[in-house]
Amino acid sequence: MPEAMVAARESKAGDGTAQQVDVAVVGAGFAGLYLLHRLRKAGFTTIALEEAGDVGGTWYWNRYPGARCDIQTIDYSYTFDPELEAAWTWSEKYATQPEILRYLGFVADRYDLRRDIRFKTRVTEARWDEAAERWQLTTDNGAPVSCRHYIMATGCLSAPKPPEIDGVKDFKGEIYFTGRWPHDGVNLAGKRVAVIGTGSSAIQSIPLIAEQAAHLTVFQRTPNFALPAHNGPAPDDRMSLLQGDRAAYREQARQSMAGVPYPQQTVMSWQLSDAERRERFERAWAAGDLVHILTQLWADQAVDVDGNRIVQDLIREKIRAAVRDPETAAALMPDDHPFGAKRPCLDTNYYATYNRPNVTLVNLRQEPIKAITASGIATNGRSFDLDVIVFATGFDAMTGAIRAVHPITGRGGRSLTDVWAQGPQTYLGLTVEGFPNFFMITGPGSPSVLSNMAVSIEQHVDWVVDRLAALRDAGFTTMEPTETAQAGWARHMADCSMLTLHRLANTWYTGANVPGKVQGLMPYTGGVGPYRSICDEVTSRGMLGFRLTGPNGAAQCNDGEVVRLQPDVRLVLNLLATLNLPPIESMGAAGARAFVNEFNKGRPAGRPIGEIVDGTLPGADGPLTYRVFKPATAGPHPVVVYFHGGGWVLGDEQSDEPFCRDMVRRTGMMFVSIGYRHAPEHRFPAAAEDGYAATRWIAEHATELGGRPGPVLVAGWSAGGNIAAVSCQLARDRGGPEIAGQLLICPVTDCNFDRPSYNDNATGYFLTRSLMYWFWDIYCSPADRTDPRVSPLRGKVSGLPPAFVVTCEFDPLRDEGIAYAEAMAAAGVPVEQLKARGHFHSSFTMVDVVITGAPGRGQMAEALRRFAGPPPQVGSSDEHSRGHVSPGHKIAAAAS
Repeated sequence: MPEAMVAARESKAGDGTAQQVDVAVVGAGFAGLYLLHRLRKAGFTTIALEEAGDVGGTWYWNRYPGARCDIQTIDYSYTFDPELEAAWTWSEKYATQPEILRYLGFVADRYDLRRDIRFKTRVTEARWDEAAERWQLTTDNGAPVSCRHYIMATGCLSAPKPPEIDGVKDFKGEIYFTGRWPHDGVNLAGKRVAVIGTGSSAIQSIPLIAEQAAHLTVFQRTPNFALPAHNGPAPDDRMSLLQGDRAAYREQARQSMAGVPYPQQTVMSWQLSDAERRERFERAWAAGDLVHILTQLWADQAVDVDGNRIVQDLIREKIRAAVRDPETAAALMPDDHPFGAKRPCLDTNYYATYNRPNVTLVNLRQEPIKAITASGIATNGRSFDLDVIVFATGFDAMTGAIRAVHPITGRGGRSLTDVWAQGPQTYLGLTVEGFPNFFMITGPGSPSVLSNMAVSIEQHVDWVVDRLAALRDAGFTTMEPTETAQAGWARHMADCSMLTLHRLANTWYTGANVPGKVQGLMPYTGGVGPYRSICDEVTSRGMLGFRLTGPNGAAQCNDGEVVRLQPDVRLVLNLLATLNLPPIESMGAAGARAFVNEFNKGRPAGRPIGEIVDGTLPGADGPLTYRVFKPATAGPHPVVVYFHGGGWVLGDEQSDEPFCRDMVRRTGMMFVSIGYRHAPEHRFPAAAEDGYAATRWIAEHATELGGRPGPVLVAGWSAGGNIAAVSCQLARDRGGPEIAGQLLICPVTDCNFDRPSYNDNATGYFLTRSLMYWFWDIYCSPADRTDPRVSPLRGKVSGLPPAFVVTCEFDPLRDEGIAYAEAMAAAGVPVEQLKARGHFHSSFTMVDVVITGAPGRGQMAEALRRFAGPPPQVGSSDEHSRGHVSPGHKIAAAAS
């Protein structure tokens, strides 16, 4: 941009009269430029306020050596205008900062955006004027601004974090920050240079600085995972996909998890051999694609510690091979966080740089910095004389970028800084309760830094501008989230954080890099596509969670939480909905069995355990098949008799195999899954009598099966939970066997369909009310339904073994499961309850699909271990007392 044009923008001082606009935007980077374009097209008068001297945002300030994007530039681009895409061609797979800045300048020129930007202007205060229903902004350059809507397009990484080391002001040499690098460059030739930090900017700049400096000393506190970029022309395969069907390519990106069009990986790490895993890894390593290596190795790499550790170990092998000195190599290997839990870096010759004779690595974990002195840096072991210190210490991410701009005061004089004192609270990462007409682009609570920012920015801008236009067209003047919606989003954010391993690392994602900052995972981890669908759902449900007001007392408020399901449960149910499956009850018994068997073929098979043995046992009226799942540890093990789900109609001893495998691994117990008889061939009481007969036989033959003699445990899911409960009652009434405890997961306990959970969850959650009617009709005539062998809640519930009862919030059977637990507790049976918030009937058996079910299965395993008691050789009164549960004790917890 010509300097004369910049000067003209700066000179608009005005006479103190506020500039009146519909919308004010802070920032002129990727988000700010697209906002100006969209707002202008929607007919809003707009001004952008930008502290820098030109457009570019992050790419205006970050000019350090080696600065590049880490998303391929064909993906890290605007997609709103096909003509713009055709008019610009990137020169490299990962463009440098100068090229990205030229691109943003090209966009600004193409759409004549600079005429609505005030450069070198910083907002010093923003205050909501309740009487005028406008934001009043003061600036440090030019006229104040009065706007109806106020939008922060400040970026997530635009507030550099100041150094935290004593003596910075005493240093007599040159000091630079990677986030504020001089625009005319820095001459480091022949100088002694220190770089403090080994995050993304350091990893990109260190190889180039080492080529210039007489000597480079790198001060590293926390090593990071770095992957080779293998930069060059855009890869042919991705260019072919883009050019073959550009619209489809872009739409796949919008619906993907990371904002880049890669499919969801489905194979698990344990399903692959060592050779297969290594081949996948080597292919990804050679591709030089961050999103590929983060998402395409195996499905459990980002959600499971064991699956992730395999990737870590393979990367550490690469570091050992690249760095000649073993001590230096060891120091460069991360060991305190899962791969991907911190933002991995793309590098060019980073590890090889440490083989140069003019490069030294200082491990600050062994040798902390004491102070910066006039001549250099002193650690607790030595001193380094320096000419230049480069701080690559990162940013006060996400919240810092917003709060650092100015004080923001909302309704009732509330300060955003005070409201966020215990961490950011937002609705959708877009809005804040108490701050009407205030919006954030890629704010905390949105996918933002865990996504391709270009895709997330466009989605946010489109949603906000469309909402402002709809608000205007409907005659409303303010828009503000409700407290209920915001609190619900916070719960959903917490649920999403359980899906990945980000919670296991101290990073700038959590604010851990800023002293005194309240820590919590700030970006949304549920994925770009799912987040987009949630925003669309808010709109389709009448602006759910927003309060709209207008002239003469006009108001609209559709209060509520947009997401109450666990995030992975929501994904599963949405996927099932897209399949447009006919109701299971319409298939007939044979068709339903064939469907379930086929459906089960597509699920994860379950993790390895010690041994699986099939056999038959005598049932109530003929032989029954069973499958024994044994731990890998030496036996004998406590024995759990397990009954599968399926409404007394579907399934067999193998149908809940992933669940049985998982529980064997968690408990160290042997599970014996029973293939009891099914209706309609064998109606009531066949399943109940088979369950009791199998329990008795297994108890009598536990030693032969490899189990521990003594009391057995029983467990079951759904109709299997019904059989487990009934078996306990029959064992009590028929003289044994002795049962040490019962685990009932979403059990059928009564024939009453009038409880609220049947009405609240009648449709949409796979197990429907009509499907339960069908199950009951096939299994049991109405005259028999009050028999305790099918409705155990109608029977005697005292004198039963201790119970752990699991119910799910979105399950027709929820209330009868709770009623059974409460009835047992009232009768003096030791009972614990797990009321799983946000889960549906199948959550806990969908192992490695519904990840948020894992903590709940952990609680089930703990209960079974308590019921079984310690092994005889470990027994003590203390052990027994810790396993005891007092009568009626309940745990109401969310399995997330």
